[in-house]
Formats: sequence, structure tokens, C-alpha cells
Amino acid sequence: MAASLVRMTTKARLLATTIDCADPKALAGFYHEVTGMEITYADENYAALSDGVTSIYFGRVADRTPVEWPSPDKQFHLDFRVPDVEQAVEDYLKLGAVKPEFQPGITEEGVGWVVLRDPEGHVFCVCPEKS
Repeated sequence: MAASLVRMTTKARLLATTIDCADPKALAGFYHEVTGMEITYADENYAALSDGVTSIYFGRVADRTPVEWPSPDKQFHLDFRVPDVEQAVEDYLKLGAVKPEFQPGITEEGVGWVVLRDPEGHVFCVCPEKS
């Protein structure tokens, strides 16, 4: 019988998520405070955070314009789990995050998650630990 001609697709392992921004060093500093991840590299054009497993990179795009929230133009967002959503939101606002008015995770039943914008306008969500 002839050998199978089915070819398996090469599987990739995610190295990092790269975020375009005007000031990579500053944005890496913000996310270092949010995540505790180590800043492994930082200059005026590029910065990197890592915990040894997950990495976030920041690349300089001087003329980048943040999209509105909510908007169908949003291309990605980061989700972070925290033990206390309300305390984390308070902490992140002090670091320079902004809480937009539209909050789909806050309902009459309570807070499911909170949407924030980082100092350069990228959306990220603050989510509770799994119950």
C-alpha cells in the first residue's frame, strides 16, 4: 500500500505578543507594575517583559493612534486575572490607566470584569480569579 500523502501542519509555539506604542520603555514599565514580569530589555524603540514562560514585547510606532472603545476597530486586548478586581482597578488607575465609561463586564449582579485603557490607550481587562 502507498505511503500516506497527508502532511501534518507545522505546529508553532507562541513566543510573545507584541504591542505597538509610542514609548516602549514607559509602557513596559506600566505592565511591569501590573504583572510583576521582569523587564528583560528596554530602549527607545523596543522593550520586553517576561516571566520565563509568557512574554510581552513593545515596539515603537511613533504615529500610532489608539482606537476608540468600544469599537469594531479594536484588534486585540489583554486579560489579566487578579485576586481582587476593585483593588487592582484602583491600583492600575494610580499607575496611569483610564477606566472608560462602557463596561460590559459590570452588570446589576455585580462586577464580572473591568475594562481599562493603559497609558497609551490599549484596552485590557481586569478579571477575577477563577472561583
